[in-house]
Amino acid sequence: MTKLVRLLPRISMQAFLMVSVCITIFPFVWVAMMGTHSRSEIYSSPPPFYFGTRLLENYEKLLEVMPFWTVLGNSLLVSVLGTIVTVLFCSMCAFGFFAYEFRGKNIVFGVMVASMMVPPVLTLIPFFLTVKFLGILDTHFALWFPTSANAMGIFLIRQYMVTSVSRDLLDAAKVDGASDLRIYWSVVLPLIKPVLATLAIIVFIALWNNFLTPLIVISSPEKYVLTLALRSLQSVANTPWGAVMLGTFMSMIPLLLAFLFFSKQMMAGLTAGAVKG
Repeated sequence: MTKLVRLLPRISMQAFLMVSVCITIFPFVWVAMMGTHSRSEIYSSPPPFYFGTRLLENYEKLLEVMPFWTVLGNSLLVSVLGTIVTVLFCSMCAFGFFAYEFRGKNIVFGVMVASMMVPPVLTLIPFFLTVKFLGILDTHFALWFPTSANAMGIFLIRQYMVTSVSRDLLDAAKVDGASDLRIYWSVVLPLIKPVLATLAIIVFIALWNNFLTPLIVISSPEKYVLTLALRSLQSVANTPWGAVMLGTFMSMIPLLLAFLFFSKQMMAGLTAGAVKG
């Protein structure tokens, strides 16, 4: 009895975690199941809680109503380019705030951090007018480049540098004759791989799931990204829900692959930093 009482907190925690995992996974499983059923089966009561036999039919319907692989390529292009450039720009800006001392540095950094509290919806009209003025309306470039140096990424990396990068290391590199670019690329970046991986995951998911920006910027159907293309299939009466669900599930696969890849790199960097003598 005493042993059972001692194990009760552990059993309760494991039960709570199992329930949480089931709640988290259920939407993914539900979308996958609905992607194998027809529209009439999805609307049946009660709805089917099993995998159906309409997978190939829904896949053919998906390719019929939208150029899925072209749209997937557009989303990959925007997300990959945006992630690479954002990580590069944010790390360079963060390095500037960390390594250099200049007049007004704290004020500039404070204003930048304060800008994170501005709701993104308030910047939609200025964003649209700026994109139109620059002549990049209805281009993929407008989906990722204007937001590539964002305050959240700069703040995240700069704070990580403060706690993980020694200024003595930078001074030693300068004494050895290393330029600022060499210090940034060869000394600082290898030490901040975990936070770079974290930012890459956040940015990739945000760009991949972004719907509002493509909605106001992209007007040509051949330039649609997945979120916009899947939304364009929905109508009042004739939405092919089986195809939409299948396309939604297929659009999740790159996100899962990106998370698995970058999370592995992040954990490897954390482990290497923990055992460094």
